[in-house]
Amino acid sequence: MSDKKRVVTDTMIGLQMAEIDMWSDRVSVTLGLNPGPFTGPGTNTYLIGTGRRRILLDTGQGVPGYIDLLERALTDTAGGDAIQEIVLTHGHPDHVGGVDGLRERFGELEVSKKPCADYDGDLSFTAIDEGATIETDGATLIALWTPGHARDHLCFHLPEDRAVFTGDNVLGAGTTVIPPDGDLGAYMASLERLLEVDVDVIYPAHGPVIRNAHAKVTEYLEHRRLRDAQILDALQSGESTVEGLVKRIYSDVPEFLHPAAAMSVRSHLKKLEAEREVRRDGENWKRL
Repeated sequence: MSDKKRVVTDTMIGLQMAEIDMWSDRVSVTLGLNPGPFTGPGTNTYLIGTGRRRILLDTGQGVPGYIDLLERALTDTAGGDAIQEIVLTHGHPDHVGGVDGLRERFGELEVSKKPCADYDGDLSFTAIDEGATIETDGATLIALWTPGHARDHLCFHLPEDRAVFTGDNVLGAGTTVIPPDGDLGAYMASLERLLEVDVDVIYPAHGPVIRNAHAKVTEYLEHRRLRDAQILDALQSGESTVEGLVKRIYSDVPEFLHPAAAMSVRSHLKKLEAEREVRRDGENWKRL
């Protein structure tokens, strides 16, 4: 195997973006004001459409100040003056946390998402799934079920922009974390599925817009395949623990990110175990 450490080389660390920006005639982005190592400048929330009433895609984490910022985006940048409804990519807190506050400010807005009992709690919403279509003036969102990062994860095709909102499946910089309840095999299948969608542009949930959609998705797939190969090579060389694998494979990553790297390694090991490439023995792993 080559000595190449990674395929995706950009990072969320230190990345800055405008709090409000217009990315097309029908898409503006408002940051959720929740910056961090894994959220980058913050969660991207999108106002979509060309008319007075806009779809809001994702709601941020519920951070004070976000709703005021969104109202400014709605009137000053996006050219509208009302939210038609809310659509959610998935149920993680940095995407759904703003729902209650938005309903308090704007009234009982309709919220649509794919159901998932582990995430939904007391949230009231309209259930949507693969193929659901949500329309507003100048824009059509078509739901694509893309599990892996989360079981309820939906991407949304926006044919008017030849674009797709990828949620957390593809980010504007860095790579996606597969949490313990995620599924890397399903995630990679979801990436393959995105290659079948006729788009040029990716609007991610974190980080800047991507103008080379298929190249970025292909890069993500190559990155995961490289990680598989690195893990198998390290196991063949005698490494057996997640900690040892992280130190060997992620030697170019700051140590404060090693817990996230360990999460990624575990997701790869689960996938490789399902593929009968590795076997677990307590806290140790062995290549078959």
